[in-house]
Amino acid sequence: MVKKFLSLLCGLILIASLGGCSQSANTNDKKNIKVGVTPFPHKDIMNVAKDILAKEGYTVEIVEFNDYVQPNVALEDGSLDANFFQHVPYLEETNKEKGFHLTWTVKVHIEPLGLYSNKVTSINDLKDGAEIAIPNDATNEARALRLLEKFGLIKVNTGELVTVKDITENKKNFKFDEIDAAQLPRTLVDVDAAVINTNFAAEANLNPSKDALIIEDKDSPYANVLAVKEGNQDKPYIKALSDALNSPEVKQYIVDNLESKGIVPAF
Repeated sequence: MVKKFLSLLCGLILIASLGGCSQSANTNDKKNIKVGVTPFPHKDIMNVAKDILAKEGYTVEIVEFNDYVQPNVALEDGSLDANFFQHVPYLEETNKEKGFHLTWTVKVHIEPLGLYSNKVTSINDLKDGAEIAIPNDATNEARALRLLEKFGLIKVNTGELVTVKDITENKKNFKFDEIDAAQLPRTLVDVDAAVINTNFAAEANLNPSKDALIIEDKDSPYANVLAVKEGNQDKPYIKALSDALNSPEVKQYIVDNLESKGIVPAF
């Protein structure tokens, strides 16, 4: 009786063990992917990737969020397999502040900052002492200054969240006005130029790809990325999702439907 009991017990342990291995394998290569996105343009782009993945046997469930906090919370706690709404500096700052363990796989698109003007048509025409308006929030002010630095208008100290106090070279003595980002388009009637976010530029009927004097390019660190939990980036279903988001179909969709709104591919 004891031998039979032990034999049965060993058999159950073996079945449980094999079942656990099978479940682990399925988790590693599952066909149902749950992805968090914010509405525009992330949901639109993800729908293109969803159709691509359907042909490969994957089902993508898109979960829409209307804030920038909960998608990372849900990714950290495992409610999502991936999310698509943020750029790398924001992701890194979230990890630092909240102790999350998130990473990213591919860059998809950029919603670029651009320098606009109603008074000049080239940065070379900006005169000594010209007045330039820039966003006053930490991330976008730093982005604006780095954009101006990249095109040789100023030089700035190293560091992430730099401000006008970190400007080390300003040969043309530009004057900088730190303004709420949403108000920047309105300043164009008063200042010589303004660095404006794509969404606010579009609302003011400015076309970033045509109207900006200078603009962030695809090498910008502020490209929007696919984020995943650390350790999952090499799993087959995440690789498939990453490949779909960097596919020729997605690039063509962005070019055909979003570039007129200033959104450009980052791959």
